[in-house]
Amino acid sequence: MRLIQLLIPEGDRVNILSVLDEEGIDYAVWEETGRGDFEALVSFPVPTSGVEPVLDKLHAVGIKENSYTIVMPTETVVSERIGALKDRYRGYRISRDELVAHAEDLAPASSTFFIFLVVSTLIATTGLLLDSAATIIGAMVIAPLMGPAISASVGAVLADTDMTSRGVILQVTGLLAAVVTAAVLGLLLKETVLLPPVDIRTIPQVLERTSPNFLALFLALGSGIAGAVSIIRGAGSSLVGVAIAVALIPPAATTGLGLAWGYPDVVLTAGVLVLVNLLAINLSALILLWVAGYRPEKREHATRALRAVRIRIATIVLGLVLLSVVLGAVTWASFEVGTVETGANTEVEAMVDSGQFGELDFETVTVDYDVDDVLFGNPADVSVVVAHGPNARLPPDVAQRIDDRLTETTGEDVVVDVEFVRGQSSA
Repeated sequence: MRLIQLLIPEGDRVNILSVLDEEGIDYAVWEETGRGDFEALVSFPVPTSGVEPVLDKLHAVGIKENSYTIVMPTETVVSERIGALKDRYRGYRISRDELVAHAEDLAPASSTFFIFLVVSTLIATTGLLLDSAATIIGAMVIAPLMGPAISASVGAVLADTDMTSRGVILQVTGLLAAVVTAAVLGLLLKETVLLPPVDIRTIPQVLERTSPNFLALFLALGSGIAGAVSIIRGAGSSLVGVAIAVALIPPAATTGLGLAWGYPDVVLTAGVLVLVNLLAINLSALILLWVAGYRPEKREHATRALRAVRIRIATIVLGLVLLSVVLGAVTWASFEVGTVETGANTEVEAMVDSGQFGELDFETVTVDYDVDDVLFGNPADVSVVVAHGPNARLPPDVAQRIDDRLTETTGEDVVVDVEFVRGQSSA
């Protein structure tokens, strides 16, 4: 429920109260004793979904330009008469004016935005290097990226070019600032004793952001939908902001680390993930806000808003399609890596256990094969360790026979190294 308080300009009392009477809304009127610009204050409760249609009718009689309107959330309205209003105004979304106010609140002043962004990026980058998921998630609590993502879509559906531009600019510059911040921190740490020599490509949290696939779209689309729903319904958005930040800040920080360590493949894959998530979040939020029925207040702006939304959606979809080529390649490469790793373990163990290599016993198989190797056509390095007794004969063609078997079963080129370990077993 909402409580609306409206200052009535001199001479407009009849028009305003007539609108409320036509809507069947109970109200209270007080004489205004301020500076004399207004003759009365009217206060009335209305369901959340009724705020916009009631205000539209009041604005139609010229109230918006000459008055002040305050919309306040209320905990409870105790009245049997309120049921009729709830039946009249069914729905759950907040009004257009409340939507704009919430969007503006979510996008803080630029200085505040960049301070929180830089701090969250520093913490997230540290979490990546420490391979700490908890640290990364903690950093996302203060990342302020939900506001710009939502305000850009709100501005688009309401034909507010200033809000749209600010939202887009904050998103782009914010993510660039995150990349630069992570790169600078990476350069500083890699030259100190605070961080031991490490190949960041082997850190699981970094590896997760450098192997994007189509599943990444579900996180981004879900985050955008959740963000839009939270603001449309006027629900809490702090946890939703964390989900949006998780989709953007860690891969942006990974991109910066790739720059610091000089790994173009990390920069490319993590950068693609950032762009895909950014576009998907904006797309889902934009579509949901439009489907929810938000339109510009002035009818003459509706056509312009529809055209802008269509162009924006088409542009985002085109960008996603182009980037999906990369996602598709990475998804296919990840599948190939999994196929080779699984096949190598299964086939080598089966070959050794079948006795075709005499008295050799299977120990381990290690596969050095990643997405980059698949994309660039490099063979998989398969290292096999087998044990033998003190008097066992070592077949001379073990590596080649395993190579032939794995090439046939996986369809990929492999290079096999076999290490023979002399072992003993108790009776």
